[in-house]
Amino acid sequence: MQPRKLFVLAACLATFTTMAQRKTPTVLLDYYFNNEWHRTPAGDSARFHYTWEDKANSGFSKLGDIFKSQGFLLASLPAAPGPADLKKASVYIIADPDIETENPHPHFISPQDVKVIKDWVKAGGVLVLMGNDKGNAEFQHFNQLSETFGIHFNEDCVNHVIGEDRAPGTIHTPADDPIFKSSLQLYMKDVASLRLTAPARPAIINNGAVIAATARMGKGTVFAVGDPWIYNEYIDNHILPASFQNMEGATAWVRWLKEQVR
Repeated sequence: MQPRKLFVLAACLATFTTMAQRKTPTVLLDYYFNNEWHRTPAGDSARFHYTWEDKANSGFSKLGDIFKSQGFLLASLPAAPGPADLKKASVYIIADPDIETENPHPHFISPQDVKVIKDWVKAGGVLVLMGNDKGNAEFQHFNQLSETFGIHFNEDCVNHVIGEDRAPGTIHTPADDPIFKSSLQLYMKDVASLRLTAPARPAIINNGAVIAATARMGKGTVFAVGDPWIYNEYIDNHILPASFQNMEGATAWVRWLKEQVR
């Protein structure tokens, strides 16, 4: 084959590869504002708690499997988000920002972080904010970001569960739910409630408390929830009774997130 034809073929292959990569959405998980480490049984220091790699009850490995099953690439960001970092992401998740008891030197969300993330959402990004109940997450700086989209995480604890009584953590979605698409019995325990202003709208209300919300800004979408409710411990039924459908709910939620991706 002539050199020019080889060059043209290589250029075409590179173009097709780039197009395929652009069509594959990437879900980017924050490892900077949530930056917890522990000692492994072998004595090594390892990152854990709401991470893709953490396969214990505390991790997001099973959620990562759902994202992959829906055609996403998994990525993580161990630094403050910059425009170039977010440009590569379709969905960006911040879960459970650190407090001092979890990390003696926490990275708090800064005004610059708020601007970068807001600009990315306005350009079409899909942002997921997962809080936690009082005493288990940082609120002041996290709210400076969420309030940009009309969402305030209250420093409280609703759906409080004591022992094995699962009833307070039970949530029922309606059959015509715009996110979950069907009637499901979900489980969310010890959740921070939300206070909303425009443009935010409630997504889940339980016992009068808003515990999840959505917001549109520019071309982008925000989903906020008061707990990282589908970590490994509660995403399936290895601990939960069989009546709960968190796995089905998580799958429907990921599909909805994919629908928001531009």
